[in-house]
Amino acid sequence: MFSELAKGLATTLKHMFRKPVTVAYPEQRLPLAPRYRGRHFLVQDEDGLERCVGCELCAVACPADAIYIEAAENTDETRVSHGERYAKVYKIHMLRCIFCGMCEEACPEDAIFMGKQYELASYNRDDFVYGKERLLLPLREAAKQRPELLQPGTGLGMGQQYEPAVPAPASKM
Repeated sequence: MFSELAKGLATTLKHMFRKPVTVAYPEQRLPLAPRYRGRHFLVQDEDGLERCVGCELCAVACPADAIYIEAAENTDETRVSHGERYAKVYKIHMLRCIFCGMCEEACPEDAIFMGKQYELASYNRDDFVYGKERLLLPLREAAKQRPELLQPGTGLGMGQQYEPAVPAPASKM
């Protein structure tokens, strides 16, 4: 009986002098991982045109069916994107989204990316359906979260592979 009591007291004393693990959020914030996937954004280039060409590949790639797009044709009078088409309606249902990043990988134009924001709380369910006006972000603001967006084609778009920082060891045959 005394040995169990001594073990319990030793455990208590050991933990009493450890540094606390608790972080006083929101005053203190832990650093995010470099490839953290947070809230979605659509990139708007410096000339005011959207990168999204309305191809709907992100909506097709989404396993949660959280993205809805209606595409429309660009005209000479009203040019919205660089391509022939643009996303007239672009909505992401954030309560359905599983933040997997498949939409970002499927985009051939690097138009959609997942930023570092993770505070998405609201009292109204309708606030979680993000329309185009909430998703659009100018290129310079987007580059603060993802610097590789300044060079189109360097993100993790279609056909590009992620290369780890440390090369894999060579196998011996």
